[in-house]
Amino acid sequence: MLKGNTARPLYLQIQDILLSEIQAGVYGTEGKLPSERELADRFKVSRMTARQALQSLQQHGLVYAQVGKGTFVRRAAFKQGLETLSSFTEDIKALGQVPRSQVLFAQVLPADEIVAQRLQIALNSPVCALKRLRFANQQPLAIETAHLPHAVCPNLLSRYDFAHESLYRVLQDAYSIRLAHAEQTFRADLADSTERRLLNMADGTPHLVLRVTRVTFDSADQPIEYVSSAYHGAYYEFQVSLRAMRAQVMLP
Repeated sequence: MLKGNTARPLYLQIQDILLSEIQAGVYGTEGKLPSERELADRFKVSRMTARQALQSLQQHGLVYAQVGKGTFVRRAAFKQGLETLSSFTEDIKALGQVPRSQVLFAQVLPADEIVAQRLQIALNSPVCALKRLRFANQQPLAIETAHLPHAVCPNLLSRYDFAHESLYRVLQDAYSIRLAHAEQTFRADLADSTERRLLNMADGTPHLVLRVTRVTFDSADQPIEYVSSAYHGAYYEFQVSLRAMRAQVMLP
């Protein structure tokens, strides 16, 4: 029941009730929520108030709307911290999920201008190009394309099956490469048709991906890997802890 004798707006009270029902599994995984009209009838409020409640849930990333179909529960996102350098396999296992990879492309190619610049090698130098579709619990989460200088890891693609092997583990164990740090950039973008198909993006949902590029350096501060990835915008989140800087007080 809604409370009229509280400062909390009615639409937020409805939001709270719907959130409790979502968490209790009332609507199931990616299930459909009641419509604005159904909520208005249930709570004896205007459709505008019901719409505000649904929009508030959507703004918090808990539901998504499909035009002409309704509002649906958003699947819980996989969260990756940004404090440490780790592999996709390690990240997914740390979340208690089962990682899996499908190799889409694995071949030695000449480095183009972007790859050569990122890896600080000569244009057209041979690089190992490895493109994989990455899964967690059978859910496709990311399309990842890695480029590595062939000179530092010869026979990498012919000796190992990266549908089952961790690239970082192979670099460490087989090539004695110690990865030290990485530089990453992030930007939101619309998925193209191939990404929508590979990531199983449903029709009518926002086809958004988070594009991530990363250059990984070894202990000698040499670039070892350049990766470009497209993460499913609905199911993957990056999180980082930030600390406030201490203010300096200048005394006279």
